[in-house]
Order: sequence, then structure tokens, then C-alpha cells
Amino acid sequence: MLGARENFTTTEVTTVRPMYSVRAEQAVWLLTGVVDALLVIRFAFELLGASTQASFVTFIYDLTQVFVAPFHGIFNTAASGRYVFEPESLVAIAIYSLIGWGLASLVRVLTRGSVSEN
Repeated sequence: MLGARENFTTTEVTTVRPMYSVRAEQAVWLLTGVVDALLVIRFAFELLGASTQASFVTFIYDLTQVFVAPFHGIFNTAASGRYVFEPESLVAIAIYSLIGWGLASLVRVLTRGSVSEN
């Protein structure tokens, strides 16, 4: 019918998440962000030829070695003098970001809250 008004009702559905769920997810993202940031610093130091005479550079290399080690040998590392392009750092950043996303999603699913209709 032309001109007829139809009545529509809307229902809003919200999910109430427990606070520990939100905190656990935030902790996963914080840890992922810290690891990724350290790997980005390592990549930049390698790429820009940072001196290993500086104790901070050595500290970052030593700290991040455990995260990069599983990815050594996937690609060839290109070097020109002190400047090193280390693709395993980039692979590690991508893989650890995906793992962080997966863990955050797992926390969200396992700690799913109740659904309420408004």
C-alpha cells in the first residue's frame, strides 16, 4: 500500500564482559606491543648500523635475540658494511603480532560475558 506506515521495533543487544576479561586482553596486547617495539628498535639499529660498543645497543640485541632466533635462516640477511637488513626481525614482528591477536581473541571467546537486550 502506498503511504502506509509500517511500525518497526529495534532491539539493542549488548555484551557485558567481566572486568578480568578486559584486563586479560589488555595484558596480552601490552605484552605484544612491548615485544614488537623491542623488535622494531632492533631492526632500526641493525638497519642504521648502530655500534655494538654502546651498551644499550648490545642490551637490545641480547634481549631480542630469543625472539628473533626461531626465524633465522628463513631469508638471507643483506649487509653493506655495518648496515644490515635483517628480514627475520620483520617476520618476527608479523608472527608475534598475529600470535598476540590470536591470544587476545582467545581470551575474548573464553571469557565471554552475558548478553542483555535493551
